[in-house]
Amino acid sequence: MYKIIDSGGFKKLEQVGSYRIVRPSPQSVWAPSLASKDWSDVDAVFERFSGGDGAWTYHNPEIRQPFEVSIDQWKFLIKCTDFGHLGIFAEQRDNWNRLHRLIQKRVAGREFKVLNLFAYTGGMTIACAAGGAKVVHIDASKTSVSWARENAGIGGMSELPIRWIVEDVKKFVARELKRGSRYQGIVLDPPSFGRGNKNEVWKIESDLVGLLVQLNELLAEDFEFILLSAHSNGYTPQALTNLLQQTIKQTGCDFKHGEMLIPFGSGQSMLPSGAYSLMSKSLIDE
Repeated sequence: MYKIIDSGGFKKLEQVGSYRIVRPSPQSVWAPSLASKDWSDVDAVFERFSGGDGAWTYHNPEIRQPFEVSIDQWKFLIKCTDFGHLGIFAEQRDNWNRLHRLIQKRVAGREFKVLNLFAYTGGMTIACAAGGAKVVHIDASKTSVSWARENAGIGGMSELPIRWIVEDVKKFVARELKRGSRYQGIVLDPPSFGRGNKNEVWKIESDLVGLLVQLNELLAEDFEFILLSAHSNGYTPQALTNLLQQTIKQTGCDFKHGEMLIPFGSGQSMLPSGAYSLMSKSLIDE
């Protein structure tokens, strides 16, 4: 189980399995609803410093060991990383389920290939593969790709048709173009900044448009969707849609876009956690 118990004061109080954790949340500009005692009675706290790095304070040493949680039918191995990440991105929950259903509905006995770029710990990869797609999972971090394979394993999905590749995204896409590869679906959740496994540099403001132009050439004739999400300042739902409209030259498509939200407290409030835009020829009802 994963949920946000409360948020505010630029922090979020999370229930992750049997543990309570406090982590930074820059979007939580309001005041917390719960008393300070609820925020202090926790198993671990991650504090980010002004220079960008941070550190954990562990009140319960057991949380240092990896443990499993579930979100809907998807299982994840949780680890407290040095960057304050847990390996789970609950804001993508609706997108996991949305693409899982879309692929199930549209496979219809044909080959359905999905390319997942900046794929990290594999939530979207597993959801698409479980829906019936053959997925190519790309991330520049060997640690993240290994973690994604662990997630597939604990979810009983290690036999799904997934290619796990440690590679710089730009280099991989350039080679796929030369090979004439084509995909029915593409997913990407690019970071603001990143480095490849051979120190290649990624900057969203200078590299995303060119990457999208190349991805347009990788779309199959029976293309179904491209999902673009981002957590970077300025990349709003409408901005992401504008990017796709400018670069992905496909006709007959509809768009669904919005903020990625996680409910907290009583469930009436929502924590904004990035934006997405889905361009698809077969949007399904919610």
